[in-house]
Amino acid sequence: MKLNQNYANLRDSYLFKTIAQKVNAYKAENPEAKIIRLGIGDVTRPLVPAVVEAMGKAVVEMGDAAAFRGYDDGGVGYDFLLDAIAGYYKAKGVTIGTDEIIVSDGAKSDVGNIPGIFAAGARVLIPDPVYPAYVDTNLIDGNEIIYIDGNESNGFLPSSTSVSTPPALQPQPNASVKADLIYICSPNNPTGAVYDKKQLQEWVDYALRVGAVILFDAAYESFITDKTLPRSIFEIDGARRCAIEICSFSKLAGFTGVRCGFTVVPRELLSEDGKTLLSLWKRRQTTKFNGVSYITQRGAQAALSDSGLSQCRENIAYYQENARIIGAALTKLGIKFFGGVNAPYIWLKCPDGRGSWEYFDYLLNEKNIVSTPGAGFGKNGDGFLRLTSFGTRENTIEAAERL
Repeated sequence: MKLNQNYANLRDSYLFKTIAQKVNAYKAENPEAKIIRLGIGDVTRPLVPAVVEAMGKAVVEMGDAAAFRGYDDGGVGYDFLLDAIAGYYKAKGVTIGTDEIIVSDGAKSDVGNIPGIFAAGARVLIPDPVYPAYVDTNLIDGNEIIYIDGNESNGFLPSSTSVSTPPALQPQPNASVKADLIYICSPNNPTGAVYDKKQLQEWVDYALRVGAVILFDAAYESFITDKTLPRSIFEIDGARRCAIEICSFSKLAGFTGVRCGFTVVPRELLSEDGKTLLSLWKRRQTTKFNGVSYITQRGAQAALSDSGLSQCRENIAYYQENARIIGAALTKLGIKFFGGVNAPYIWLKCPDGRGSWEYFDYLLNEKNIVSTPGAGFGKNGDGFLRLTSFGTRENTIEAAERL
């Protein structure tokens, strides 16, 4: 039996697994310690009433022979949810056809699966620091990864001009580096940095110039309150010809344990031989995925209703206040940080020149606070650390006091 040898290229332990092992070991030695978790980006607020009510009604329907639903016809989402998503985009000033939306069980699945519609060995631009799933899924697929540097000097928002390639791959002078896929996450995980329209326009122009496809992760778009900042790549001219957008209900509506997301693939987006990527993605999904449950989709529809959005935004405002509290504590300490505004993550520079894991251990052992070491997100993350605003208000305030 032959195995996919690309798995050997993965790190021995996934970042969050390593964190869990460290925390569990500390808890075993210090069972009385009150540990505050500001590491993994999981929500703590419950589902909003509009969602709970809708899902409850859907459960009742599933117990009635006349209303029972089996497979989602087509496997790409019920019309009621596709209409709701299109309406959500329209409210942002973006027109999306319901036939361009494919509902899934979450953004992470789509991020991991969508490279499969492209040829193996694709050249992929991935920012560093980065959400580990981008890297791992492309290593598994055997793709060639070129990292684009995010750092203090560019505010952790790398541009197409920051693409660096090994000497053997250098293009002719003044030529653009050829890429097939480009990962962009805005608001960014882990840094909390957000691209403005001019910066995204540069990426779209670059993708059109070299024939690349942008995979735009908009999982945290609901945290953007600055109206000058884009919440969708499709607010940018030309993006419908070069971009795919992946979004999630996990942070908008607290669906981390419910699982629902969607991907938007414009009809104009074509392969070199003229095939629509939309048809390929639908073919992939309907072949390997049976669709999201009816109960979940009714909950997602309710989250996008007027009352649902109002309730969800109350939860988001709660997390944004947590971010403000953490940011105020860091400011008082004179610790430099990024994010925390228009994003749920705070990306702090470890004081006294400490490394990420060194400062992680300090916070865990001395302050009983769980964080996420920046080194786990790439070489440019070393010396930085991620905190999240998804804790309870009580724990967030106590963590700020401990700091």
